Amino acid sequence: MQMLSGMGKARYVPLLILFTLAIMQSCRKNPKEMTDAELAEAISSKDIYNDLLSQAGNAGIDTKKFEAKSGNAPVFALLEEFAFGHKPTIRFTQKKVKTDTALIRDAAEKLVKGQSVESVLERLEPVFPVYHNLKIHYDRLLKTNKKDSAAYVAQTLNAYRWIHRQIQGAPRFVMVNIRGAYLTAMDSAGKNVLTMRTVVGKRDTPTPTIDTYATSIVTHPYWNVPKSIAIKEIFPKAAADPEYLSRNRIQVIGKDGQAINPEELEWGDLTADKFPYRFRQETGEDNSLGLLKVEIKNPLAIYLHDTNARYLFKSNQRWRSHGCVRVQKPTDLANYMAGTELLDSDFMTEPDTVSHPPKWHKLKVRVPVFLLYLPVDCNEKGDLIYFPDVYKREAPNA
Repeated sequence: MQMLSGMGKARYVPLLILFTLAIMQSCRKNPKEMTDAELAEAISSKDIYNDLLSQAGNAGIDTKKFEAKSGNAPVFALLEEFAFGHKPTIRFTQKKVKTDTALIRDAAEKLVKGQSVESVLERLEPVFPVYHNLKIHYDRLLKTNKKDSAAYVAQTLNAYRWIHRQIQGAPRFVMVNIRGAYLTAMDSAGKNVLTMRTVVGKRDTPTPTIDTYATSIVTHPYWNVPKSIAIKEIFPKAAADPEYLSRNRIQVIGKDGQAINPEELEWGDLTADKFPYRFRQETGEDNSLGLLKVEIKNPLAIYLHDTNARYLFKSNQRWRSHGCVRVQKPTDLANYMAGTELLDSDFMTEPDTVSHPPKWHKLKVRVPVFLLYLPVDCNEKGDLIYFPDVYKREAPNA
């Protein structure tokens, strides 16, 4: 009888274990109800964080910055780096867009729920095809112990993560690689829609790195000569040659915005440093800006524009400007930025025998524009391309 009683109790042991597990499961906190600190603790207390660090290394992220200290792992900081990177070396940034904290939080919750690190990061990182290709090249370079080349790829990977941060909500964006002297226009998913050559700044007048947005397209723009060019180039020529200004269709503009007859000025009494007027070139094909200008928000007087020296796009040495960016396909770029056919295909080929007044076409949505100095990038075939350090700033730094 005692043996039967023992056997009867044994039958209930599996049920007791299942009941205990059910109680434990019901007591486990729903990740959506957990605080950020609780989520971070849950992730860092498992092997999940080590897996995250490993994946970070594969994406060109400096994992030393995110190692756990005193038992505390910077989980959310690492997830933010995966999605949005850190600010590259940029001279002017119009606005640093706030992190999409909901996206980061959702990633943490999914990790605690047990979803794989790979699947979570796939939804977190940029979906740009170029980013995916760069990661493949980065892995290849590490495996072949080409650490210097890998460092350059890491720098560009971070730049694209930063772009991912800054374009949130934008339907399209434009990126100029100063170091490669080219422009790519991409949709919100990073798919290349338009690619063209550019002419950018010379070494002594470099194009600055800028993170901003386009505001308007200007057809038949005036060229308001920057003060530096006016002092160094225009004034000496105008003072020495009475016909120089008229020959180049350059006006002298007073403080009231009205044109002044240059023949009435006493050039011998004027100096370049204290010249009280400014120079403005009339619109038309001979204008240094060509027939079209894309205005971008910045305090450095930098913009994208057409040119009256289009032959320069045939050259592989296209670091020739005073700092602004000359574009090979201005009409295509304007239409893409506007999201509609703003200008027809004949705009650039129509005879321009008269001076048309400038016309501003305000963009309906902000189009992010990035002028960056990237050492490497991928072409549309996915090939890794290296670019010369034209401004002699060589410093591999992700």
